[in-house]
Amino acid sequence: MKYILKFLLPLMLLPLAACGQAAEKTTAATAQTAAPAKVGETLKAKLEKTYAAQNLKVVSISETPLAGIYEVVVSGKQIIYTDAKGDYMLVGDLIDINSRESLTDKRSADLNKIDFSSLPLDKAIKEVRGNGKLQVVVFSDPDCPFCKRLEHEFEKMTDITIYNFMMPITSLHADAARKAEIIWCQPDRTAAWTKWMRQGVFPKNTQACDNPVAETTSLGEQLGFNGTPTLIFPNGRTQSGYSPMPVLEKIISQNQK
Repeated sequence: MKYILKFLLPLMLLPLAACGQAAEKTTAATAQTAAPAKVGETLKAKLEKTYAAQNLKVVSISETPLAGIYEVVVSGKQIIYTDAKGDYMLVGDLIDINSRESLTDKRSADLNKIDFSSLPLDKAIKEVRGNGKLQVVVFSDPDCPFCKRLEHEFEKMTDITIYNFMMPITSLHADAARKAEIIWCQPDRTAAWTKWMRQGVFPKNTQACDNPVAETTSLGEQLGFNGTPTLIFPNGRTQSGYSPMPVLEKIISQNQK
């Protein structure tokens, strides 16, 4: 999804389509060449002065394949494009027509990489299928239809380890937090999770216990996730939304370490 700088353009910030956003392409990063020093100084000074009231800060300025057009990363890891003087601005995707790829998506994925090894995997519901060679983390909501569709795709896969962090979005699903807590508290939480998400069978034992649901929900929000399912791969890349097989397996395979 693209985040539009609402203080730069008279448009509303586009929300992430929680529980149903189409899957975003996840690809390798594109090498960046820093803009000439003079251009960088000019753009940084002009943009930060123009948008001082919004406390905008320029993080980096790089060349693009388009002559005279520069990529500017500003506060919030948002990407815009400008001319060398900063008189004109473009907000949106820069597309490579030959490869049909969004260069903006590539850069955004690189800027938002997450340290997979820092994630508290002990607070996730872990499922190992086959030899568990492939790994993926999912922030999921037990009442999210697209999370359930994703689980049905996982069921078709072998040799994968899936770590599900509970992230109930109560503004959409009022009962999701309660269900997440109950599932966590089952003697076999992995079985409880898969039976509910893939078969629609909810645990009969609804006894509460200490659980990390509030903590994992907060973690997802801190990472900037506001929709489910959101996937994190071992190389730090993320993807928002559901992908069907065999695309899902290909994406996960390509984004291991």
